[in-house]
Amino acid sequence: MCIFLAVLLAFGLTACEPKNKDSAADEVFKPSMDTSLSCHINVAGGYDNFEALEAEFDRFNEYYPNVELKFTKVDDYNNMIGTVLNGNDAPDIYVNYSWMYGRDQYKSSIDHAENLADPSLGLNLNCIRSNIILKTDDGSLPMVPVFSNTYGMLVNNDLFEKEGLSVPATYKELVDVCDAFRKKGYANPMMGFSAEEKTSLFTLSTYPYFISTISKDADAVEKLNSLDPSAGEYIRPSLEKIEQFMNDGCVNLDECNEIENNYDAVILRFFEGDIPMMTASGDTVSGTEKRESRSDAFIASPFKYSFVPIPMSDDGANFLDMSNLQFSVNKDSKNLDMANEFMRFLITSTELNNMAQKKGLMSPTKDLSFNSMYAAFGNVKESRIISPEEIGITDDAGAQLRKAVYSVGTGEMSIDEAVKNYGNY
Repeated sequence: MCIFLAVLLAFGLTACEPKNKDSAADEVFKPSMDTSLSCHINVAGGYDNFEALEAEFDRFNEYYPNVELKFTKVDDYNNMIGTVLNGNDAPDIYVNYSWMYGRDQYKSSIDHAENLADPSLGLNLNCIRSNIILKTDDGSLPMVPVFSNTYGMLVNNDLFEKEGLSVPATYKELVDVCDAFRKKGYANPMMGFSAEEKTSLFTLSTYPYFISTISKDADAVEKLNSLDPSAGEYIRPSLEKIEQFMNDGCVNLDECNEIENNYDAVILRFFEGDIPMMTASGDTVSGTEKRESRSDAFIASPFKYSFVPIPMSDDGANFLDMSNLQFSVNKDSKNLDMANEFMRFLITSTELNNMAQKKGLMSPTKDLSFNSMYAAFGNVKESRIISPEEIGITDDAGAQLRKAVYSVGTGEMSIDEAVKNYGNY
């Protein structure tokens, strides 16, 4: 009788337990409009193709078979989207970026956007990591993330397993594992693209560390954003870290200089199979699967690989959480209700995860465990998840840091010179 009552009680408690609002079970889409309606929905962006989005079009057509959806590529997108939105053939939905907010030259991109935070639209914004949602001055939401991005390193998991080594979780472990690989005959335990500052291995490895050093200092952020020369002192810890990183022998810069770009060339070099770790961004990682068949070395000897944070601190790795691509709804759309209906369909964990997996990018949703490529980032402690969006650091300040760490990392400047040059790069 006691056992029976215990089981009954447990069942009762479970039955009364509130459901997780973010669970896929609660995200079954239910059309709110007449499913026989017919119209055209045009989505504009800068991609050459958008197969992942077109797959979502097909899924939406299961509910609304008479709605024709298409993706249109706009050449020179960032400069032309304002003109397109003001034209006669303006899109119903369009790609937007957080960095456009507050810049006069992109004012049209923000002004044409509907407020997606309006509760009447019914978008499940709770499924998205809140720290990558744009915080505007008036509390409106002109855009919502559909992909996210981060910096890290591609890891050849088979090499780690073969040599009995563990993927490093702290800076000391990173240095030790590089040394261990070298002793086992691997000339270049860690590599990356180094020919340009914007996507260099110096930026990819140091930027998360930099953001962590200023994350709780509002004065530092304000001075860095205003390009105040005195703010150069705030980048000194990051410059010291990149100098230490290079002096510790983690990277063979001469070998890195042979890599032509931070996309095709990085991926194909990594697929040679003799590089344990390769710095990359989420954008780079998105191109790996399609390039497996272009690498003779990978075809001959395929291996398991994943994407993990670069541990530049002995306290652990940071997860630099950034939005990648965002969608806005044109508030002047002739098919506004259906455009919003499609967004209500898309903004769920289920659909966003489906689209991210197909595109190969990181999902903006709260659960990253569904994709083994990015699962390591989902295991980072919440206290070590940092977002430039949330902190408020601008792209202009970020560009100064990128050029400074590149100059120090390549030996073009001393740390003191780079600090003094802040605001003048």
